[in-house]
Amino acid sequence: MAGKAKKATGYSMSRALVRRETIAGYAFMLPNLIFFVGFVIYPMIQCVITSFFDSTMNRADIFVGLGNYIELFQDGVFLRALWNTIIIVVVSVPVTCIFSLWVSSIIYDLKGPLCSLLRCVFYLPVVTGSVAVAVVWKWMYNNYYGIFNYVGKGLGLIDKNINWLGDERFALGCIILILLTTSVGQPIVLYVSALNNVDVSLVEAAEVDGANKMQCFWKIKWPQIMPTTLYILVITTINSFQCFALIQLLTSGGPNHSTDTIMYYIYHTAFKLYRYGYGNAMGVVLAVIIAVLSAVQFKMAQSD
Repeated sequence: MAGKAKKATGYSMSRALVRRETIAGYAFMLPNLIFFVGFVIYPMIQCVITSFFDSTMNRADIFVGLGNYIELFQDGVFLRALWNTIIIVVVSVPVTCIFSLWVSSIIYDLKGPLCSLLRCVFYLPVVTGSVAVAVVWKWMYNNYYGIFNYVGKGLGLIDKNINWLGDERFALGCIILILLTTSVGQPIVLYVSALNNVDVSLVEAAEVDGANKMQCFWKIKWPQIMPTTLYILVITTINSFQCFALIQLLTSGGPNHSTDTIMYYIYHTAFKLYRYGYGNAMGVVLAVIIAVLSAVQFKMAQSD
């Protein structure tokens, strides 16, 4: 009986300890939880609710139901912005992932300070401010003294100066090029780390069996870095859909809406035209698109 009582007492003490640790854990989480609920969850809920209203300044909101969503897909500017955003995603996501993996494979084979130096060089645009990056690229694209026109004419590739950011034919491509240079840094660092975590013994065993470098990569390394690839695909897709700063700083959506993106059009609608409900409807549509694409990417990665 004494043994059972002792065991019951120990069990009660263990439960009390777990309860105290749980309370302490939630107490430490509480400041971040309050911030997350107040500045993320609550605005998201308000965004969805407001999207069903004609909400603007200086008057009460007017309930319009699905009116904002119906208007969206009859809005030529929104459809143009959606198409531009899709082009940015379709081009930048695969190019970023493939280029990052290729560069990472080269850097991975280098050892010592050279490997660290190259990782810093590629990561530098990520930590550089958007304004600084935009100023440098704006100078390079300048139609009077920009380096692209100077080199192009020097090599005989162009006959006269091109207004890169002011020409509908080139403006979106110029934005995508800048986005690529600022997007590859983080994937390269992640891929190098993932390649360092690959089981070397499996690679050596495959090489002993006669596998070449390409076979070792696709059969051994690629499956082991698949979780990293999935993460890179998701964050690159989200970042591409949320392209805003470059548009705001370089083109403001022009010329003739050729560089408008959904994010920039949301900003223009909500904070310049003061149509908060209509802007929130765009935000909801953008969130749904990103969620669906992320789910598809997760499903494809799991099937592989």
